Amino acid sequence: MQENSNSSTHPPFPPSSEDDQVTWLRLLRSRRVGTATFYRLLNEHGTAKAALEALPDVAAKAGVENYSTCSRDVAVKEMTAGRKAGARLVFMGATDYPKRLCDLPDAPPFFWMRGHTSVLSSPTIAIVGARNASSLGTRMARKLASELGEAGYTIVSGLARGVDTAAHVGSLKTGGIAVLAGGIETIYPAENTELAANILNSGALISEQPIGLVAQARHFPMRNRLISGLAKAVVVIEAATRSGSLITARNALDQGRDILVVPGHPMDNRAAGCNHLIRDGATLVRSAEDIIEALGPEKIEPDTGQSALDLAPPKTSRKQLHQTASLHGEILTRLGPSPLSEDQLIRDLRADSQHISPALTELEMTGKIARQAGGLLALASGRR
Repeated sequence: MQENSNSSTHPPFPPSSEDDQVTWLRLLRSRRVGTATFYRLLNEHGTAKAALEALPDVAAKAGVENYSTCSRDVAVKEMTAGRKAGARLVFMGATDYPKRLCDLPDAPPFFWMRGHTSVLSSPTIAIVGARNASSLGTRMARKLASELGEAGYTIVSGLARGVDTAAHVGSLKTGGIAVLAGGIETIYPAENTELAANILNSGALISEQPIGLVAQARHFPMRNRLISGLAKAVVVIEAATRSGSLITARNALDQGRDILVVPGHPMDNRAAGCNHLIRDGATLVRSAEDIIEALGPEKIEPDTGQSALDLAPPKTSRKQLHQTASLHGEILTRLGPSPLSEDQLIRDLRADSQHISPALTELEMTGKIARQAGGLLALASGRR
C-alpha cells in the first residue's frame, strides 16, 4: 500500500511573493534536498525560510560538515534565466497546478512551464513507446493522438524520438504537453527543437529541472513519473521488455492510472513489453474508440478557485531531528538495491512514522539512502 503523502506532508499554500518563490527554489536546489526532504522540512519548520535556515543544523546533526544551502544569487539567476526563456514557475498549491499531480507522493513542489496553462487542467492521456519505433508504430501513435485530441483529450508525452515524437505531431492541432528530462529550454533530442516550438502554439512544455540542465540518464525516470502522473491513462505503443516506456507503465500502475496497450507481433522485440502488459491484464486497444470506451466519460470538476491543498494538513511535531544509531542501522539493514515504499519500511520496522521520518531525512542528507521515482527508498549506489 502506498501512502498519499499529500494529506500529511505537502504544504497547504504556494509562495505568495517573489521572495518566497526564491526561497522555495533555494530549498529544493540545496545539496541533498529532494522532493520528499523538501516537503518534510517545510512541514516540520512551517515555512521554506525557516526550513532553509534550519538546514545547515539538520545537515550537521546528520554528520554532514561544512554544509551550505543554495545561495540566493544562484536561485535569482535561475529565475532570471527562466524568464528570459519565456518560462514561468508553477507552484504546488496554486490554482493552475495540475490536480492529477497532487495525487503523487513525490509531486514536484514546482516546475517550469512554457506555453498555454489551460492544457494543465484538461483531460489528459499519455502516449509512450519505443524510440526506434516501426513505421506502423509511429503511424498508430499519430492517429491515436489526433483522434483523441479531436475527442477532447490533451496528449502528454516525453518529446523523445519515435512514438513520443509521433504522438506530439498528431496532437499539434488540439494541444499537447511535452515533459522534458532536462531544463525547460534544453530540447533533447535537438532534432525536435522545431517540434517543441510548434507544441507551444497550442500546448505546453514543462520541466522540474533547473534551467540549463542537460538531461542525463538518471533524469528520465523522474520525467516518466510526471508523464504518467499528469494523465488519466497511459497508452503504450511498441515497448521492449526493458525500456523507459515500461518504467512509465509501472509508474502509472503505482499511481492508480489505467494502462492501455497496442499489441504487436510476437516476433518483434519492440512489442515484447506491450504483449507482456496485455498478458498481465492491461487493456488491449486497436483504436481511439477503444480507449474512449475503456475510460468512460471524463468528468470535469468545476474550478472553485481553491486548490486541493487549501486545506491545511495535520500538523506534525517541530521537535529537532535526531535519531539513534540503532534506528539508522535498522533502516539501512531493511533497505537494499531494490526500491521499497516508505509505508512498507515503517510496517517492517513496526515503528511510528514520526520517528522514522526524521531518521530518513538524516540518511538522505548523508547520502546513505536515495529516493527513486514514485517516492520509493533504496540504499544509495555506493552502499550496495
